[in-house]
Amino acid sequence: MPDPGKIHRLSALLTLLLLIVGFSLASPAFLSVNNSLTVLLQTSVIGLLGIGMTMVILTGGIDLSVGSVLALSGVGTAMAVKAGVPVGPAMGLGVAIGAFCGAINGLVVTKARIPPFVATLGMMLMARGLALQLTGAAPISQLGEAFGRLGNGALFRVVEMQPNGFPKVIFPGVPYPAILLLIVAAGAACLLRYRQVGRHIYATGSNEEAARLSGVRVDRTKIYAYVMSGALAGLAGNVLMSRLVTAQPSEGVMYELDAIAAAVIGGASLSGGVGTVSGTMIGAFIIGILRNGLNMAGVSAFIQQIVIGAVVIAAVWIDQLRNRR
Repeated sequence: MPDPGKIHRLSALLTLLLLIVGFSLASPAFLSVNNSLTVLLQTSVIGLLGIGMTMVILTGGIDLSVGSVLALSGVGTAMAVKAGVPVGPAMGLGVAIGAFCGAINGLVVTKARIPPFVATLGMMLMARGLALQLTGAAPISQLGEAFGRLGNGALFRVVEMQPNGFPKVIFPGVPYPAILLLIVAAGAACLLRYRQVGRHIYATGSNEEAARLSGVRVDRTKIYAYVMSGALAGLAGNVLMSRLVTAQPSEGVMYELDAIAAAVIGGASLSGGVGTVSGTMIGAFIIGILRNGLNMAGVSAFIQQIVIGAVVIAAVWIDQLRNRR
């Protein structure tokens, strides 16, 4: 009998290819190097959030706080840089802030027995409020060139100085956020597939009681998943704020829905126990390409939300059909 999850991922991949072909036919500029790099940059943040969200969904939970945690982590990194902390340790602090928020989510879900939807909704409000309070709802700017290197740098970039003294980009290179996403995705896929904690995550989401009777520390596994989700939200916050070279406390609004959509479109089941990192990456690129292609076609942001919402509903409906079978 064919694996339903694999069939779902193949269907998502086919959808992605059809979108690429359709948008490239509609606009010759869609497949240009610059636009392809734009898609990579836009998708990197969704992808990082989606990987963390996938781990939480696999346990049968949900994390609505990742967009706000992204903003709080980015603000924390920027404030540390402003205080004179080098960029590397400051970004490490941002990731730690995200992991701490994730740990609180996990503890509230497992120890207080509050449903994940309510627990992470509360964290969403608290993290956003704290980010706005710390900054006075104003952006933090003048963070220096080093702060923007992660979000705007590229590997193998070739720049040539022209006779008029202005630089000319010969090859734009591979953006650092895209490389970071590839590394994180590969690491997360290996963890879920080959490490004991990955097997425990799948077991917890498939049948929590059976997992507990089999010796799985269910609460610890759930906390681990939420910590990973928070840490990756912190990493995504560093990438996004670095791209802007400004820390915006209002950034990340509705990003949690993009992360959930990427996971669900890629085949993750909201019932838990089903999903893969590769599927989530396909889902993230479907969302990124949809947004980019519709932008190039002149479609308003409101219509884009309607289209992506319809895609998410269709993906969940397919998941429900799969579960019934």
